[in-house]
Amino acid sequence: MFNPSLTADSFNQMGKDMLPELMGIQITSVAEHKIIAEMPIEKKIFAPNGFVHAGSIISLADSVAGISTVAHLPENGKSFTTLELKSNFIRGQREGTLIAESDPEHLGRTTQVWRVIVRDKESGKKVAIFSCTQLILY
Repeated sequence: MFNPSLTADSFNQMGKDMLPELMGIQITSVAEHKIIAEMPIEKKIFAPNGFVHAGSIISLADSVAGISTVAHLPENGKSFTTLELKSNFIRGQREGTLIAESDPEHLGRTTQVWRVIVRDKESGKKVAIFSCTQLILY
């Protein structure tokens, strides 16, 4: 299922002029069963309370889950759409860089379920645990 012709550069190009680029999300690694991305913490992704906005963290994690799905589409799969997502936030973040790493929970022909852990890059501490169910489109 894994398509090794899709690289970090190709995914970064796909996100140009769209939300991933706007938020500073950069795919840094594409491998079977694992996509890694980073997002620098800048004021534009903050909530008024002085911490990174929960929606910013979800956007990072959801981008990684979506790219993971595209990189692992089953034979004849054309695209996907999100059926469900869930996030648990562990701690707030105000500076540094967030890193998100995917891991498949289920890779079926009809659905895929991805877990994405978001961490502070410097300390390695968990910021959020994200889960996403994707419907494969043919």
